[in-house]
Amino acid sequence: MEVAIAFLLAVLLGGAAVPPAAAEPRQDRLALLDFIRGIRHSRALNWDPSTPACNNWIGVTCDEDESRVVALRLPAVGLTGPIPPNTLSRLSALKTLSLRSNSISGPFPPDFSLLSSLTELHLHQNALSGPLPRNFSQWRNLTAVNLSFNAFNGTIPPSISDCAGLEILKLSNNSLAGQIPDLRLPSLIVLDLSNNALQGTVPPSLRRFPASSFLGNSLTSSEGPSSAPSEASSEKRGGLYLSQAAVIGLILGVLAVLVLLGVFFCRRKEPAKTGSPEKAVAMEEEKSNRLAFFEGGSVGFDLEDLLRASAEVLGKGSLGSAYKASLEDSTTVVVKRLKQITAGKKEFEQQMDLLGRIRHENVAPPRAYFFSKDEKLVIYDYSPGGSLFSLLHGEKGSAADWETRVRVAAAAAKGLAHVHEHNGGKMVHGNVKSTNVLLDGAGARVADAGLACLGSAPRGRGYSAPELAEPRRATQASDVYSFGVLLLELLTGKNPGSAEGANLVRWVQSVVREEWTAEVFDGELVRCADREGEMVELLRIAMACVARSPDKRPAMAELVEHIHGLRRPA
Repeated sequence: MEVAIAFLLAVLLGGAAVPPAAAEPRQDRLALLDFIRGIRHSRALNWDPSTPACNNWIGVTCDEDESRVVALRLPAVGLTGPIPPNTLSRLSALKTLSLRSNSISGPFPPDFSLLSSLTELHLHQNALSGPLPRNFSQWRNLTAVNLSFNAFNGTIPPSISDCAGLEILKLSNNSLAGQIPDLRLPSLIVLDLSNNALQGTVPPSLRRFPASSFLGNSLTSSEGPSSAPSEASSEKRGGLYLSQAAVIGLILGVLAVLVLLGVFFCRRKEPAKTGSPEKAVAMEEEKSNRLAFFEGGSVGFDLEDLLRASAEVLGKGSLGSAYKASLEDSTTVVVKRLKQITAGKKEFEQQMDLLGRIRHENVAPPRAYFFSKDEKLVIYDYSPGGSLFSLLHGEKGSAADWETRVRVAAAAAKGLAHVHEHNGGKMVHGNVKSTNVLLDGAGARVADAGLACLGSAPRGRGYSAPELAEPRRATQASDVYSFGVLLLELLTGKNPGSAEGANLVRWVQSVVREEWTAEVFDGELVRCADREGEMVELLRIAMACVARSPDKRPAMAELVEHIHGLRRPA
């Protein structure tokens, strides 16, 4: 099904290995290129005629032998205008077509009648208009149709009954009129005809569905739908409809990732009739329950994309949990689910606005965010290089040589210094630690800047400045202290959050006081005898950062200069 089954399959089956290509689908490639050249799109696609299309071009999926295109998914890529004729209709093996959340206009493409292999059609949240196709029998294989949130008018065609295997039918939020036909669809488990101009009564074949499937129409109540759902009825969960069987399947099949489903569900209020005050309120609420993208970023996905994504739990920190989500267009993002956030919506959005303006090569910028009463999410691009924590304490920790450590320290210092300069020199990171230093090619980027300032979450264990033991907000000076701990982590190889690394600052201070300085350094660094002077100098910098008095700690701008001075040719 559109959400539940797609998500389950992605999680349970994972990314199966793709067999070697037998042959590129030349005619399908030409059809796709004609399509993308004939329609405006604001998001850059990697559809290069010189590269293979199958499972390489964004949104394009081929069959096992890579001889035909079987799926095209281009949600929210900024497609604008009518679909060029004689383009997509040439993809005669196409099974799944998803062009939702764009600005496609014009009538329903008549040449789509040639797509007889279609099983899923998702064109919702566009600007399509005119009547629906009269003859649905040309798509007898359909299992899911979503044409909601468009401007379709006319009546609902009775020929939809010819799609005997249809499981999902969503036609809500259009201008459809007339009576609801007696659709005999034994497999149908999701139905949404709400917010149209339909009249009359609900036919007997559809009375098994809940009242929410028909809200916002001018239907009489004398023969309305039964309020008690039958075995085949659907349940509404946050604007997404799941059958009882699907709910059970979710519980049994992906118990380990159910928490992820909870992350992305948003509660939507059912809109009232068009033109009423309630409708205006509902429309505003609908708008507020969407992802907010930062200026300059491409609007390439939405909450429903996150639901459909295959997912992996990356970890849990003081601010909440992080998930890696692989979207259907091959984009990979990290979703931070924030907890213990005390800021209200206005304060949250103001902070997001500040963070969205940060532009620096050593700062990981947020891509989008979501705020509701129950959920606060921040989305970042995924960094395949991992974090400084994984470099030092993972399986490849021994590979972290001195040059790499100094290079990462310098990049992190630059990123933090830029954060501190932002907003008139008032910005604070608030959660500096090695898991928030992401490795990026030859350098590094600081992540999660400013998020800790939105709530009362405890700071990273082992990195917190002494003055934060009291209920005080983080400051730039406390950021410097945390950065000093991070430098000690680089030098000693010890994890400040572990039992071994607990009270790392106190341990280093005691060793230095006894003049056993060499005992401080990680065993891997001791071999670099020619760099001992640089190590001692970085240790001196770190000790200045972790001074107990905030006033005695250097500013990040000074640290950038000091650390840069350590980087000399080998």
